[in-house]
Amino acid sequence: MKIFEVPCLEDNYSYLIIDESTKEAAVVDPVEAEKVVESANQQGVVLKLVLTTHHHWDHAGGNDKIKQLVPGIKVYGGSLDNVRGCTHQLQNGDTLSVGSHLNILALHTPCHTKGHISYYVTGEDGEDPAVFTGDTLFIAGCGKFAEGTAEQMYQSLCVTLGSLPKPTRVYCGHEYTVKNLQFALTVEPKNARMQEKLAWATSKQQAGLPTIPSTIEEEMETNPFMRVDLREIQGSIGCNSPVEALREIRRMKDNWRD
Repeated sequence: MKIFEVPCLEDNYSYLIIDESTKEAAVVDPVEAEKVVESANQQGVVLKLVLTTHHHWDHAGGNDKIKQLVPGIKVYGGSLDNVRGCTHQLQNGDTLSVGSHLNILALHTPCHTKGHISYYVTGEDGEDPAVFTGDTLFIAGCGKFAEGTAEQMYQSLCVTLGSLPKPTRVYCGHEYTVKNLQFALTVEPKNARMQEKLAWATSKQQAGLPTIPSTIEEEMETNPFMRVDLREIQGSIGCNSPVEALREIRRMKDNWRD
């Protein structure tokens, strides 16, 4: 399994997921369809599937165009999300494959949108899996609760995604890492792992380089929204439960100015 990020718009990421043995590929959220097709051509791969994380235009807005550019391509999206250009609707637990070795599991991760899907991808034995989390899980952050509740985001982040194998690589929908970590340190000022990762991410950003991927293990250490089960975090913000803490940290983030 090879994964290539394709930076789009101001801070979005599309991704090519390539089965190296067959040179077949899936693409996640190809909002700039021409750019994605050009990248696929450069890699010498054939695009077979579009994996749409959610219906927002900066993720699904290229679906119609890519169907014109790649006749016959299948466009997948969550059944509850009314995804533009969708040809195949997905439910939680549905599986797909690309080429000989890539297996894709659809995980319903609602809150940012009602039908948001994260895609968990496994390759050959010995390869770390990957998860494409759209606007549910960001590096050191999470999406706004645009169509859902704190209870849903807790389930999506801390249960569904949090139960994936720790080495799973996390590929999110936007490059928000530096600001997310700056905010995270207002929640946990003494978290050394957050401090280290912020220094690393700042140097990456200054060099014009991406900060993806992270891993589920790193997120458990540095993402305040995935650390709400910790009593000390609940207590530090005056909360008594993980869901209450998640709701409060999201409120704090919504009001935060760097």
